[in-house]
Amino acid sequence: MLVILGNTLYWLLTVTAELPDRATVENSIDPLTRKFQRELSAGLTALVLLAILADADIDLYGYEIARRLAGDQEIAGPFKLGALYPVLRNLSAAGLLSSRVVPSYAGPPRRYYRITPQGRDALAAWRATWTATRDFVDATLKPAAAEETLS
Repeated sequence: MLVILGNTLYWLLTVTAELPDRATVENSIDPLTRKFQRELSAGLTALVLLAILADADIDLYGYEIARRLAGDQEIAGPFKLGALYPVLRNLSAAGLLSSRVVPSYAGPPRRYYRITPQGRDALAAWRATWTATRDFVDATLKPAAAEETLS
């Protein structure tokens, strides 16, 4: 069977005389699902960070951004706190965010971020791209979901 994940093609071969049990199937799918989630999250992190900072009326530091991502939940969706910082640095280096370091009395200095006008332009373009992509994926998955329901 040929599987496409991101821009990579994978061949999955099953060499068994009988069908595997459910636990075997779930264990073999789980790493692929984790890889898919990781790749999907990596592509969305910058978009989500720009959106959080565009909605903020004050500069935010990493932990505050993560709290806003999580909302009332204990986790920030598919985004890991440690993965946010490299993306924030990259967005800042690209001129989409500005940052400043402020000493903290309760620990190490904090780097605060603010979206720049260039960042707002990028966010508008990325939102349009995301919406078109989401609509395409939804339209593609609906027929498959309907077939799965009928089976």
